[in-house]
Amino acid sequence: MMSTFNLIISLHMSNKQTKPLDFDRQHVWHPYTSMSKPLPSYFVESAHGVHLQLGSGEKVIDAMSSWWAVIHGYNHPALTKAITEQAAKVSHVMFGGLTHQPAIDLCQKLVELTPEPLQKVFLSDSGSVAVEVAMKMAYQYWFAVKASQPNLYKATDKTKLLTVKNGYHGDTFAAMSVCDPVNGMHQMFENVINKHYFAPAPKTRFGDAWDESELTELKALFAEHHQELAAFIIEPIVQGAGGMRIYHPEYLKACRTLCDKYQVLLIADEIATGFGRTGKLFACQWAAITPDILCLGKALTGGYMTLAATMCTDNVATTVSNSEAGCFMHGPTFMGNPLACAVANASLDLLIKDNWQEKIAAIELQLQQELLPLSAHSQVADTRVIGAIGVVEVKSLVNMSQIQKRFVELGVWIRPFGKLIYIMPPFIISPVELSKVIAAITTVLDENDCFIGE
Repeated sequence: MMSTFNLIISLHMSNKQTKPLDFDRQHVWHPYTSMSKPLPSYFVESAHGVHLQLGSGEKVIDAMSSWWAVIHGYNHPALTKAITEQAAKVSHVMFGGLTHQPAIDLCQKLVELTPEPLQKVFLSDSGSVAVEVAMKMAYQYWFAVKASQPNLYKATDKTKLLTVKNGYHGDTFAAMSVCDPVNGMHQMFENVINKHYFAPAPKTRFGDAWDESELTELKALFAEHHQELAAFIIEPIVQGAGGMRIYHPEYLKACRTLCDKYQVLLIADEIATGFGRTGKLFACQWAAITPDILCLGKALTGGYMTLAATMCTDNVATTVSNSEAGCFMHGPTFMGNPLACAVANASLDLLIKDNWQEKIAAIELQLQQELLPLSAHSQVADTRVIGAIGVVEVKSLVNMSQIQKRFVELGVWIRPFGKLIYIMPPFIISPVELSKVIAAITTVLDENDCFIGE
């Protein structure tokens, strides 16, 4: 009878005979993909600069920065050096009761880069967790306030959040509860997640004349529900996976004013927009506002490792810390991972040294000149640009398998969804490379088999 060990070895050797992509298709569950009818996956052999070298021989320009993260491009020598040097010292150590220089340096940089009121930094593993931490922070803040001022709020108050439709804040359970409940990706979970309040999505586009009337329903929700609202959470200026919508800074200013008026904490989810992507270091700067709690992630490490941060004001941190619990009740195992902190430090240093403002301005200008005119195409409903973000909203749903195949054939990596063909290239992309990306989008717009109708 074969031993368990020998059986495992036998299965492993058998699996090694299977082509990697065949094994991947049969056993590896990719994000937002069916296992019974999986979308094709393209094998990446290596990556350098803005290019991915595929196993099939194609070399493609990554116009997605691996979901907003790889802002400096792949295999950057400064980032690779930081992570390898740190690995030779210590790759991981628990953050409970211990600390280390990379984490201290990173938190110091974040405090220096963000608005002055944001003084405290809680490190975690990913963007979704950063949002969970922010929500938990807000709840625990009001638990502490109620404990110290029992007559101020009823026992059941301050346990809800307010947000806007078309938002996206992550795929973990608390984060899902503040994503769009109807048009978002998590509608099937509506009976198992907490229920919160949703205002209409911001309507006035960035750059258009501000329409004060769009605040009517938002103001009404604050007025009616503020006694039970712990926080208001929003993606500043750009709503990402909820539709790539770019809205007016006055809306964000109004959110800050309403939060102050009704004693509601403001959480800004800058996981996608932070670190220069919109043309400001942080998108909140477009409205000249500071949140009570700020969520950061994605580009924080230049796309090398997963790491996120939730920052808050002294008031939030002190109130939570002076509560009956005496501490904030959260502690990820890989919190403050030295490798991630070391590469994040190098990424932030590189961002500042390489004059990110000029790079983003050049990308934005080229997108305005070459991408925005696609709005005249019969297949296109709208185009929009801010910073290093370009969006082509088409009239028909994309045929994901076919359009992905065509983009690869055209030498670019773009991952559309729904009716959105959007790009957020690495900041180091050259004008010639960006033109090639836009030309590929222009090409597929003329190919009917890349779309499947409504």
